[in-house]
Amino acid sequence: MLPRLRAAGLKKKRKKVVRMDFLVLFLLYVLLVVLSVLLVCIYSGRKQSWPSRACTHVTQAISWVIPSRVQGAVHSLLHRLFHSRNRMFVVLHLALEALVYAEYTWEVFGYCRELAFSISFLLLPYLLLLVNVGFFLLCSTTDPEIPFGAHTCGFFLLLGTITQHNQAVFLHSYPYDGVLFEKGAQCATCHVRKPARSKHCGVCDACVHRFDHHCVWVNNCIGAFNTRYFLAYLLTLTSMAASMAAITTAFLTQVVLLSNLMLGRYTDHQGQEHPVDAFFLIQHLFLTFPRTVFMLGFVLVLSFILASYFCFACYLALTNQTSNEWFKSRRGAGSSDPHGRYRNIYSRGVWSNLGEIVRPFISPAKKR
Repeated sequence: MLPRLRAAGLKKKRKKVVRMDFLVLFLLYVLLVVLSVLLVCIYSGRKQSWPSRACTHVTQAISWVIPSRVQGAVHSLLHRLFHSRNRMFVVLHLALEALVYAEYTWEVFGYCRELAFSISFLLLPYLLLLVNVGFFLLCSTTDPEIPFGAHTCGFFLLLGTITQHNQAVFLHSYPYDGVLFEKGAQCATCHVRKPARSKHCGVCDACVHRFDHHCVWVNNCIGAFNTRYFLAYLLTLTSMAASMAAITTAFLTQVVLLSNLMLGRYTDHQGQEHPVDAFFLIQHLFLTFPRTVFMLGFVLVLSFILASYFCFACYLALTNQTSNEWFKSRRGAGSSDPHGRYRNIYSRGVWSNLGEIVRPFISPAKKR
């Protein structure tokens, strides 16, 4: 009898594990996606950020256990991912887009056509995709290592890369604030005089005019002459995710309404009847349309993250700041105010700041 009771107890425990709430698992998945995206964004944007320091401490703590060869391989992989130009994140970006659009085309678009959804509403994500690809190419195809004069028609000026040959063009574009940017400073790597608001990008190995950040998703630096394209890229990418989330939500809502599912009842594992609630409804939809619900959760999280980042980028543009300057001022790099606060001397009003994004400064003669 004792072995049978033990076996029965194990079966009950297994059932409890199998019956773990779907909603809890889904929320854990969403949390994991959010944390992963945030860590990648923060780590790639700030070389000395807390994820970088945390990784360093963890590596040091477990260095006694992990073989040196494995540590070297991991270090080489992290360096390749975050400290050298590579197309890995670009490929990941395109692969995720392809998977989402494949699911949208294969299931959501077809079902919505049967439900007589507006064709213009259904084609909106495809139109946004075409526009987004254009801005993605504008952000990612400029090469910051092209030497001055390698291209005609002033194409190099669109890159904003500072070299020994063209440093005089950028030196007087902006005044030095004496806090974040000191007059007479020289880049230790490129050995050029550093214009105000410029920074050496360790990934691209070049000094960039009005450096904002290096974006691993477009595999390029965001600087003076492609910030406008980056903002448009962010806007269209956010709109893509939001429009797809709206269409998928409308489709699933229509399915629920047409099936009268909310009027039904279900029996739990204890044999008790309950009216259909939100938890049961999500489980039912996930079991009926698993890939669609999974895609909806992904694009909803992505829409929130992208919208938040786009709002932050717009705030920087309206106040004439770069990500590099914002992070430096928040880290207490210095102050130009009697109260110990950093005063941004580059802001000239909302409309002038926006105009600078559209037509960036090159020299004092082109500031107006």
